Amino acid sequence: MNLHTSLEHIKGVGPKTAEQLRLSGLETVRDLVYFLPRKHEDFSIISTIDTLSPGRRTIKARVESVTTKSVRRGMKVTTAVLDDGSGKVQAVWFNQAYRQTQFSDTKQEYFFSGDFEFSYNRYQFTNPSAEKVVDMPVQTDRLLPVYRSIKGLKSQLVRKLLAELRPLLTMIPDTLPDTIVRSEQLASTSEALLGMHFPETQAQVVRARERLAFEELFQLLLASERNKQENAKLLSWPVTFQQSVVKEIVARLPFELTPGQKQVIWEILQDIERQEPMNRMLQGDVGAGKTVVAAVVARQVVSAGHQVAVLAPTEILASQHAKTFATLLEPLGVKVAFLAGSVSKKRREPLLENIENGQAQVVVGTHALLEPSVRFNKLGLVVIDEQHRFGVNQRQKLLDKSERMPHLLAMTATPIPRSLALTVYGELDISIIKQKPANRLPIETEIWSPVSRKQLYQTIDAELAAGRQAYVICRLIDDNPANDTKSVEAEYKKLQNSLFGHRKMGLLHGKMKPGEKEQVMQQFLAHEIDILVSTTVVEVGVDVPNATVMLIEDADQYGLSQLHQLRGRVGRSSHQSYCYLMTSDTKKPTRRLREVEQSNDGFYLAEVDLKLRGPGEIYGRAQHGSLNLQVATLADTELIQRAQRAARAFVRSDANLLQYDQLAEQVARYQRLTTLN
Repeated sequence: MNLHTSLEHIKGVGPKTAEQLRLSGLETVRDLVYFLPRKHEDFSIISTIDTLSPGRRTIKARVESVTTKSVRRGMKVTTAVLDDGSGKVQAVWFNQAYRQTQFSDTKQEYFFSGDFEFSYNRYQFTNPSAEKVVDMPVQTDRLLPVYRSIKGLKSQLVRKLLAELRPLLTMIPDTLPDTIVRSEQLASTSEALLGMHFPETQAQVVRARERLAFEELFQLLLASERNKQENAKLLSWPVTFQQSVVKEIVARLPFELTPGQKQVIWEILQDIERQEPMNRMLQGDVGAGKTVVAAVVARQVVSAGHQVAVLAPTEILASQHAKTFATLLEPLGVKVAFLAGSVSKKRREPLLENIENGQAQVVVGTHALLEPSVRFNKLGLVVIDEQHRFGVNQRQKLLDKSERMPHLLAMTATPIPRSLALTVYGELDISIIKQKPANRLPIETEIWSPVSRKQLYQTIDAELAAGRQAYVICRLIDDNPANDTKSVEAEYKKLQNSLFGHRKMGLLHGKMKPGEKEQVMQQFLAHEIDILVSTTVVEVGVDVPNATVMLIEDADQYGLSQLHQLRGRVGRSSHQSYCYLMTSDTKKPTRRLREVEQSNDGFYLAEVDLKLRGPGEIYGRAQHGSLNLQVATLADTELIQRAQRAARAFVRSDANLLQYDQLAEQVARYQRLTTLN
């Protein structure tokens, strides 16, 4: 038996079990061996109910009674009374209605392990794990691995099958080069897997996790280093710096560039002078002026005889960019074109011709730029806004439309935490604009409870009476009976019947046709609408300087970075702006909301978001699951730096990656996943 053996060959695995494992994504011995525990329960100390004190506790008890009830739409609470002979205690599970059936046999004994705490005016266990005593190993004086339940796959079955494979685990060869294992003083692959699946002490778990987390990060960073090597082999068109060209456009700007903008422009202009294609990400908090930076660089590229493509994720944002580029560049003789799905066939044909013959010098658009019919004459620079919203294949289509590899400038208003920048975006050079224009006031942010809604509406109405405008953001388009989240349609009707009845309202959501969305945004921009009720379609790029109020309904259900992005739709002028975070219930506000209330610093909030929610919220292109990170956390900057040093040393050593099958396979996968070329 080896790692490639089908699980059907393990003792005790029949056709039914094999099918269950397959549906869970487990087909080979290797799949099962690397199906790592999500946590370890400590059964070395068993408490009796009469001696319980607050903290993480384990008891052995029977279930005297169990009930499940719905407390509100979308929330079910299962409550059980546990009895171990010394006393009784209550346990509560939220949205785990299956517990009702699990505990139907009142004679069965279980180990319950979890937080024993004072909650809802009593001491109780909250969401404890439950293991049948009869299913536990004979000796319980050790840590018990608990595995993710996928498609009904139980931890007991996984533990049973791994016990059959334990002899094999002792013989697994190392998957990292010996030099790295020794220099970093890491556990071997075999030691790490045994430490995860069969730990005897907490120290073994810690050492195992360090090794496996290091390996995951090393794979990701090695892929990044190899991508850099590949990029260095490509040829781009060098764009010679012309001071007079840059000075002319900067002098014509209706405002003075911030020091941050000037620094970033210089970094980019130096990059595009080289034959090696630029691979740079421009980070700037909402309102930092990234588009102006791109326009200045575009002017330099066009003056050298090349074209520029600007790609945005939505038609609203693309249209806005087209207007900005036209305002800044057309007075200088630069021809700016706009291409999106809404452009009619009659207008599209001459536009495509102008792009192909080079008359259209800056082409701004949506995914329509990726179509095969769009052919550039001499594409020298590609600017992609909010680039994490695009897949690798989409970027490749655009970059392929050039005889040479064009320079790439990726822009994002979502601040990337340093650890994420080192790993996922490791092949990119990163520029950051931290300052905002001098006339911008910090946005005042407040958390509000639904019971104070009337008072808040009066506050907002006073701002509208002063001539300002407001956004109201809801999560869903239609009413969803499965939860209490406000739908945009229902909220729109409700606000029309509230004290805002005399105000002009607009409705915006993703299911509307592009032309309809554009019309609504134009009406809002022209102040023909006082209140825009919208989904998060306004999250990126919409610029209405007169809008000073942002009300986010059910704010506790959003990610921290997304809340900050939405807040950035206001505060775009010299007027004082406000962001109101309305909670979905009257409970104590979450840490996420308190952080947004207390800080306007997007870079700080991105770091907090990474710790609270993981990289999926920030890294939209490949979610956390796609990164295959079972153990590593991208918040562990110390381990990331160790893995980065090791990856660079490995590349410098010119070692043959193909000697290490598993490592080579994963590195190749990450190269495909993260490459921008």
